[in-house]
Amino acid sequence: MVRATLSFLLACWAPVSALADYKLTLLHVNDTHSRIEPSVMNRKEIGGMARLATLLDQFRASDPNPVFVHAGDAFQGTLYFNVYEGLADLAVLKQLGVDVMALGNHEFDRGPGVLANFVRLAQFPILSANLDLSREPSLERVVPSVAIEIGGEKVGFVGCVTEDLPQISNPGETVTMKPLVESVQTEIDRLTAVGVNKIVVVSHIGYQEDLALAKQLRGADVIVGGHSHSLLGAPELPGPTPSRGDYPTVAKDQAGGTTLVVQAWEWAKVLGRLRVNFDDDGRVIGWEGAPVPVVDTIPEKPEVAALVAALKKPIEALMNQKVGETTVDVARSEPGQGAMADLITDAMLEATRQNGSVVAFMNSGGVRAGFEAGPVTYGQLINVQPFANTLVVADLTGEEILAALQSGKLFVSAGSSFTLDRKQPEGRQVRDVVIAGEPLVMDRFYRTTWNSFVAGGGDGIVQVRDSSRYKYDTGMIDVDAFIAWVKARSPLAPKAEGRIKVVGG
Repeated sequence: MVRATLSFLLACWAPVSALADYKLTLLHVNDTHSRIEPSVMNRKEIGGMARLATLLDQFRASDPNPVFVHAGDAFQGTLYFNVYEGLADLAVLKQLGVDVMALGNHEFDRGPGVLANFVRLAQFPILSANLDLSREPSLERVVPSVAIEIGGEKVGFVGCVTEDLPQISNPGETVTMKPLVESVQTEIDRLTAVGVNKIVVVSHIGYQEDLALAKQLRGADVIVGGHSHSLLGAPELPGPTPSRGDYPTVAKDQAGGTTLVVQAWEWAKVLGRLRVNFDDDGRVIGWEGAPVPVVDTIPEKPEVAALVAALKKPIEALMNQKVGETTVDVARSEPGQGAMADLITDAMLEATRQNGSVVAFMNSGGVRAGFEAGPVTYGQLINVQPFANTLVVADLTGEEILAALQSGKLFVSAGSSFTLDRKQPEGRQVRDVVIAGEPLVMDRFYRTTWNSFVAGGGDGIVQVRDSSRYKYDTGMIDVDAFIAWVKARSPLAPKAEGRIKVVGG
């Protein structure tokens, strides 16, 4: 039986001695992004909550002292979120038996109010140590840390979220950040002071950031991470996907102790499975594990499959509605490759030409998926652009446009281009900028189109937000502009245009 007690109650506990050679199994996912149904990889299904449930049942039966952890970003990414605003994800997570969850940045995408409904109805602890929620009473059930009794031993869990939260989501003015390292260490110290000597940090800051955090902490035995969608280890998958490091990646903390860092890619396409041995002082003395692919040969758990089927009924007709078609696969975009951002920026520009716009920009983080050759449905387009941003038109100088492009996070519409020189230092990598067919002129004014997230300062791109010149929110939803563009131009057959030339990297 798993029993949770909030960290502020820990002061009432008397320290207890640990069992020698205690074994703990961490089963974990992160960045599931409302992917309740399976995804498709190389034309094979992977993931899906009903298959994940089967794996969880299997390992709970076979592994010592299992605990199921979600490292944040359950929200956003499919019509299940657009329609249910996180409550479909909550219903499924309850069925899966999640024991503890850290908040991710996307949990705040629709503000504290929507998140508050999720938190209020959750029956498992939700953590974040580096958020100050004292002015947001609707989130009072979010706590910094928790101790969970597993197999007769208390295991501490501390949550944290990316420090970029105010720039990349919508926490509002009542939610503010606290120093990351100090906040996490305070909770570790609070737990260890009352005899909890096995500590897991449930982090949503990114893999590289987790490795850096491990070196700055004392007493963190494991970091279960998310945010960067990092695949670790070498699982056998339906298609090629680069591994970002070992599973687990072994780090040393500030005192020379062992900290194991893990992450489980994205969309519940793999289930992290880490078995850790602790000595009687709570030190890590051994481990084994690997991410387990959630492949289509795993049977679906009937109860979860039935829940998913019920949740799907209200949105099935909308998801399956054909908008157009494409004769080729359209990949999610990275600088210099992938056509999806080209299509999106062209749709944004087309929708705002009547406002005088000559160029549109799209942030890389806002392109969430690609699609394969064949029919293109409303549901697929929502998966690509799930955030319901509006289109904003603004007048910027050439100098401001160049500064925005130097973020390295933007794509441009047809007729515009630039070179991204990776050999140069950050902030000076963009050159040879062309806007609307002509070289960029620094003191010239250009009418530009952005989504409302970036226009509001998202991703740290502040030029539109800080401008006092002409700025107009059209009120048009970005995905609606994309749908209209796809309908008008089907069948699609996009080709690489070289709008972003990447050199030196």
